[in-house]
Amino acid sequence: MSELSIRQFPCLSDNYGFLIHDAASGETATIDTPDPERILAEAKAAGWTITQIWNTHHHFDHAGGNAAIKAATGARIVAPAYESDRIAGIDQPVHDGDSVWLGKIEAKVIFTPGHTSGHIVYSLPDEQVAFVGDTLFALGCGRLFEGTPQQMWASLSRLARLPDDTVIYCAHEYTQANARFALSLDPENPALRAYAANVDARRARGEATVPTTIADEKAANPFLRPADRAIRDRLGLADASDTDVFAEIRRRKDVF
Repeated sequence: MSELSIRQFPCLSDNYGFLIHDAASGETATIDTPDPERILAEAKAAGWTITQIWNTHHHFDHAGGNAAIKAATGARIVAPAYESDRIAGIDQPVHDGDSVWLGKIEAKVIFTPGHTSGHIVYSLPDEQVAFVGDTLFALGCGRLFEGTPQQMWASLSRLARLPDDTVIYCAHEYTQANARFALSLDPENPALRAYAANVDARRARGEATVPTTIADEKAANPFLRPADRAIRDRLGLADASDTDVFAEIRRRKDVF
C-alpha cells in the first residue's frame, strides 16, 4: 500500500468531489471537475497542487470544470477516448484496460457504458479503491441516458467482479432515496434493512454515505442482484434473464 491520500467533499447540490494525492511524487488528481472553485479551494487547503484531471464521462457536472482547473494549474486532462468528441482538450485519451499513473500508483481503466456511451471507471487495484462516477451508486446505479440495459448490466457485472473489499467512491449522494426504492423490491433482505437503517442514521447526522464497498453492494444493492429469487418473484420475472430483470428494476426506479 502506497502513500495515497483521498480527500472527499460535497459540491453542487449532491455531487462529491475527490482529490487523490501521492505523497511520494507530490502529484494530485481530481476525479472529475463538478465545481472548479471548490476543488481548487480544497486542494489549497490540503497544500496540494492539482497535476491531473481524471474524467469518468462527459456530463457537465463531471467535466464542466476542466478548462477552469487546467487554466489555474496546467493539469493534464485524462478522459475516455470514447467521448473525445464531447470533452474538450483531452491530453491523454484512454481506453478499456489502459493504465493511468499518479506517481507510481496505477489506476486501471474499466469501460462501463450505460449511463453514457463512453463512461469509464478508474480502479486502483493496489490501493483497493475505485472511482466509479455515475455507473454504480450506493444502493443504486446510473440512469441509462445513452446506453442500453444490456450494456449497463455488463458494466455492473464487471464492477461486481472486483475484490469484495474494494472501496467504491461514487459521485453523488443518492443513497437515502436509493434505499427507499431498494426496500420496495427486497424488503426482507436483512443486509439491506441494516444498510438502510445505517444510511438514515448517517444522513440524520449530516454524514456522507459514500464510500461503500463491493461486498456491501453485492449484499444489498438490487441493481447487482437480478439473480436473487425474492426480487424475481416480486417482479413476476422468475424465469427471465438477468439482463431482463435488471432492465425492469431500472425501469421501476425511473418512475419510483
